[in-house]
Amino acid sequence: MFARTREDIAAVRTRDPAARGAFEIWLTYSGMHAVWGYRFSHWLWTARARFLARAVSQYVRFLTGVEIHPAAELGRRVIIDHGSGVVIGETAIVGDDVLIYHGVTLGGTSSEGGKRHPTLGSNVVVGAGAAILGDITLGSGSVVGAGAVVVADAPEDSLLVGVPAVARPKNGTQAPPDSFNYTDPAIYI
Repeated sequence: MFARTREDIAAVRTRDPAARGAFEIWLTYSGMHAVWGYRFSHWLWTARARFLARAVSQYVRFLTGVEIHPAAELGRRVIIDHGSGVVIGETAIVGDDVLIYHGVTLGGTSSEGGKRHPTLGSNVVVGAGAAILGDITLGSGSVVGAGAVVVADAPEDSLLVGVPAVARPKNGTQAPPDSFNYTDPAIYI
């Protein structure tokens, strides 16, 4: 548990230029608090203490403004920057090293059971206010622009902007080579 916490803090220090130190991140980053609360509620969920898992999830939501269903699957070093307003649905799957900004929804489009929330590959960046809806898959390395509404699958290394979002390959653009964490989708518009 402590190793994962250190790993999360190191990920924030690497990817957030506003982060000034481990203690500050540990104490003040509500997105990290939400992920840590999710891990506890997910552990309860998998131990079949589902009511308690949901109760913990809602308490964390009250404290952080981030709602992550305890049945969702989050990878390692997932960062929710600025925290507030993020919703991650029950059957969502989020890969490793994913960066999610505030106001993002990983939601469903159906009231039917089964897989109904999106799957994000590793190293995906989701801009503020974006909505990724339904049982769709975004390939690893993709970048979703702020305010985009994504309702269809996208291959690896896609850039998705607009409503509904249109997928374009990131290759051949003028993005800096080390930009996976901080790609500004506006440069592709």
